Amino acid sequence: MTQLLLFNVTNGLIIGAFYVLMALGLSLILNLSNVINFAHGGFLVIGGYIAYSVTPYVGFWGALLVAPPLTALIGFVVERILIRPLYGRDPLYGLLLTFGLAFMIEDGTRFIWGAQGKPVSVPAVLAHPLSAQFFFLTGYRLFMVAAALAVVALLFALLRYTKLGVRIRAGTLDLETVSALGVNVQALRSLNFAAGVFLAGLSGVLAAGQLGLEPTMGTGLLMPSFVAIIVGGVGSLTGTLIGGLLIGVASGLTAVFLPAASEAVIYVLMALILLLRPRGLFGEEGMMT
Repeated sequence: MTQLLLFNVTNGLIIGAFYVLMALGLSLILNLSNVINFAHGGFLVIGGYIAYSVTPYVGFWGALLVAPPLTALIGFVVERILIRPLYGRDPLYGLLLTFGLAFMIEDGTRFIWGAQGKPVSVPAVLAHPLSAQFFFLTGYRLFMVAAALAVVALLFALLRYTKLGVRIRAGTLDLETVSALGVNVQALRSLNFAAGVFLAGLSGVLAAGQLGLEPTMGTGLLMPSFVAIIVGGVGSLTGTLIGGLLIGVASGLTAVFLPAASEAVIYVLMALILLLRPRGLFGEEGMMT
């Protein structure tokens, strides 16, 4: 029983790490640009398929370095061409646009790479279990969690200690004042959108090595990522981090005792938290902490 419990908690933490990366990217975009990016799961898929395409030439480590920036570049172009004209309008326009874009990305990947799933090989040194007793703890799983934690730490350092990060945080509070102080708000939004998409692309590369690739894989991670934002509190990156890990572990623990409810428990947890604290665990309207 103990081993089964550890197995499911470990799976929950790993899935939670994906939720965290996805949700942080979503939260970055939402907090500054007020865009509910339903195409975020599509960008995850793009990152994974780019990694799949370049791996034969540069290997897994090269793909890990190349795919997320290329995905961010695609996101930058999408923001400049499609998202930017919608700033200042009803958020519903952005939601509908990105919702349609998600279907376009899904069909596009299906057209380019096919509808069948694609296996992504990981380095042999990471593929083996660490021990016979804990067969579910492979080097790659530990690497994924470590990589996610490292990226989250870098993101928080960027937001707190760099000029760009300070401007992004200030923009979430009062974008008009930031603009009046001479900051190029359009460029700030573009870079912020690209940073959020970068996290989605990184999630895609890491998820591809664990789950394989298919055109619809982003959809399964998107809604729990939104839940992570709501549970943690809209506007709080710290809350988003904790919310992602919390729903991942809750899903893993539920799978031990009631497997059929392992997905439903995420939404039950969200409902309970919203009943007790409508702003989420750490939510403060307009705040990015």
